[in-house]
Amino acid sequence: MLELDNLGFGKAANAGVAATTAEALVIANADTRFPAGSVRAMADHLRDNPRVGALGPLIRFPDGRLQWSARAFPSVGQAIGHALLGMWRPDNRWTRAYRLTDWDHRSEREVDWVSGACLALRREAFDQVGGFDPSYFMFVEDVDLCARLWEAGWTVVFSPVAEVTHAVGASVGARPFRMVVEHARSLNFFFTRRYAHGWRRALVPFIRAGLVGWVLAAWTWSALRGRSIGHA
Repeated sequence: MLELDNLGFGKAANAGVAATTAEALVIANADTRFPAGSVRAMADHLRDNPRVGALGPLIRFPDGRLQWSARAFPSVGQAIGHALLGMWRPDNRWTRAYRLTDWDHRSEREVDWVSGACLALRREAFDQVGGFDPSYFMFVEDVDLCARLWEAGWTVVFSPVAEVTHAVGASVGARPFRMVVEHARSLNFFFTRRYAHGWRRALVPFIRAGLVGWVLAAWTWSALRGRSIGHA
C-alpha cells in the first residue's frame, strides 16, 4: 500500500497548483463540499475582476450556520483581546472586530484575508507572490498569503457569489487544545518574521504574551470541559 507523507497544507497546495495550468485556482480543505456551479461562479468572478487576487466564498457548517471565513488583520490589542476572551466570551468587541461578525455577509466586500478552507486564487497573483509559504505546516498560511497579495498590489475579497459547506475536520475537533498550540506556533512565526525590523520589533514580546495567554486559556477550557464530561 502506498504511503504518502503529510506535507502540510501550503506545501501540498503548491504541489497541486504546479500540476495544473488553470488560470483560476480553487483550493479547499478535504471536508469542503461544493454545490453545482459554485466553482464556476468563483472563476467567473476572478475573470470579471482583474485586480482580485483571492476570493473567499460564503462558507457554512453542515447545519447551516455561517462560518466566519473572512477576517481582519488584527491590531496587537485586538489580537490579545481575542486570544484571552475569544473562547469565554466570543461576543467581545475584539473578537467581533477580528472575525468581522458585525456584518451580515450577504454582500461583497474587500477584506484583509479569507480562510484557506475554501478560496479561489488568480494564478498570476499566486505565482507572483510565490504561492503558499511552505514554512507553515498548518494554520496561518492563508493569512500570510493574503498579506503578501495585498503587499503586491492585489485585492482580497469576500463574495457570496458562491456558497460552500465546510465540516471542521474530526482531528481538529477531537484535539482542540493541540490545535490551539499549533495555531499559536504559526502565529508566533508569522508575527516574529513580519515584525523583525523597525519599531514593530518592540511589539513581539506583547504578542507572544498574548499567545501564551491564549494557550493557557485553551488548556483551562479543555480541562474544565473534561471535568464536566467526567462528572456527567
